[in-house]
Amino acid sequence: MSPDLFIYAVPAFLLLMLVEWIADRRDPDRPANGMSGRDRASNIATYTIGRIAKPFVAQLIPFSTVVLVAHFTPLHLSPKDWWVWMLGLIVTDFCYYWAHRADHRVRLLWTSHSVHHSSRFFNLSTAIRLPWAHPIAAQLRGMCWIPAAALGFPVWMIFLLQTIGLLYQFPIHTQRITTLWRPIEFLFNTPAHHRVHHGSNQPYLDTNYGGVLIIWDRMFGSFAAESEPIAYGLTKNIGTDNPIKVNYAELMNLVRDVRTARTWKGRVAYIFGPPGWTEQSSEKPEPPRDSTRQPDPARATAAA
Repeated sequence: MSPDLFIYAVPAFLLLMLVEWIADRRDPDRPANGMSGRDRASNIATYTIGRIAKPFVAQLIPFSTVVLVAHFTPLHLSPKDWWVWMLGLIVTDFCYYWAHRADHRVRLLWTSHSVHHSSRFFNLSTAIRLPWAHPIAAQLRGMCWIPAAALGFPVWMIFLLQTIGLLYQFPIHTQRITTLWRPIEFLFNTPAHHRVHHGSNQPYLDTNYGGVLIIWDRMFGSFAAESEPIAYGLTKNIGTDNPIKVNYAELMNLVRDVRTARTWKGRVAYIFGPPGWTEQSSEKPEPPRDSTRQPDPARATAAA
């Protein structure tokens, strides 16, 4: 990714978070699940530690499958053509959709991504509540951008467009904006859509994975509209603002489950199966399915 863009964006992040905090303090009708000084401090601390640790973590696995595929692909697109940039934004966002969906469906990836979802509040500071020092999960997740490399997009362009997509998502972590113009709501990820994504209650679990575009969710059946009050956080919250525990709570839960598993099949399933899977639940007969969306335990985690 392109760290310089994030460094340059930090002053804007801080300014916007300050403005939102002042607005929340002065608004008598502010949502209770949008404001917490301790939570905001934890989010900022988690982000700061991550920025400090990132150069050291990058040395642990100095390898990228995206770089490898880009080196051997026979296709090469020129960044001098404007349409390559437009296509690149669409392709990398499509890759992000599947990476983000995997974050919620593969527990090893969820150990990292759950950090971002573990806040019980939703505001701009939630956007920077990001995991750090999860190199194995990051490597596996990065494979989702292999198609972009195989199509011939330069590696630096892929990483740059990834970063732009993440920067786009910062301002949509807010409850201050309700909905936007209908065509925008149809095509793009917006605060209304992303609030739903952070919901831990039905009908919101495991929906709205899109980064810049929400059309992927509409196409692949993971879209949900904001229709009722949203409960933010995890289905079982970690109950701490300690940035170290915030970052590693779910990973420790995974290690515990793998150690206590009775079979190798169970150990593998705890790592690569969906969050919430247990050996006990897998032994129960599966109930009959119907067309109604069933509650998904995918984001259940144990307390820290």
